Amino acid sequence: MRQRLEYALAWLVIRTLGALPRPLARAKAIGLAGIFYVLHTRLRRTGMRNLALAFPEMTSHERAKILRGEFVSLGRQLAEVCHFPQYTRENVSKVVVYDGFENWERASAEGKGVLFLTAHFGGWELSAFAHSLYGHPLQVVARSMDNIYLDRMVRRYRTMHGNGVIDKDDSGRALFSALRKGQTVGILMDTNITPPQGVFVDFFGIPASTASGLARMALRTDAAVVPTFTIWDRALRKYRLRFDPPVHLIRSGDNDADVVANTALFTKIIEDYVRRYSDQWLWVHRRWKTRPVGQPPLY
Repeated sequence: MRQRLEYALAWLVIRTLGALPRPLARAKAIGLAGIFYVLHTRLRRTGMRNLALAFPEMTSHERAKILRGEFVSLGRQLAEVCHFPQYTRENVSKVVVYDGFENWERASAEGKGVLFLTAHFGGWELSAFAHSLYGHPLQVVARSMDNIYLDRMVRRYRTMHGNGVIDKDDSGRALFSALRKGQTVGILMDTNITPPQGVFVDFFGIPASTASGLARMALRTDAAVVPTFTIWDRALRKYRLRFDPPVHLIRSGDNDADVVANTALFTKIIEDYVRRYSDQWLWVHRRWKTRPVGQPPLY
């Protein structure tokens, strides 16, 4: 019953925002996110703690401004997701434009598959969706939601234009198969993960347990790793789907060491984007929850 009620509430919000003109939907969704910011004390506390860890030189006021900006970013993305059914090949450029498309195009032409290195940043849900609308569907690695009704709805939205979803809990074989076919696979690798799937690498100078699967798969298949982020551009008043040049992998001959070194390299790329657009990353996630043996908890 609880799952049905949660689904009914989400369905009502999505349909209501989706029926509004996009500018009004954005304003309403940002307003909802602002209410959530005020009412959800635990998330606000987590966000401020993360910001204190990442930016100890900042004042509390500066950190709070970034955190409020994150909720604006989340609200903006919510409005766009609610409008997914209205996106078409003809109008998608009014919301998302390519930036560095040639970097993905050249990597894809190699035929060894492409791994999108990405994060819960900016309009991450728009990345794969817009790419598929532009004619380039891909596979997305994602964890199933606990609410089965919400999970079905989210999957339906994500796969409207040819994208596929690979379950995060059983992704190895499907990932390998997709890359062997020369496909593109998107992987979010900025969340806390428990060993043995995770390895400790620095994120803002603090050891963070980080998924190593992307590095392992890249080293095994020689697929290109293309950093990909959907950035809200204030000047354009739309999102830029940014593709950076493929990452040059570290190959020393010691596979275990190379997995850690490349995971650290990928994490540094994410950190650089978060530093540049600090109000577009998911600060309310407990990124440093898992600690190395002997270290005290940070939350």
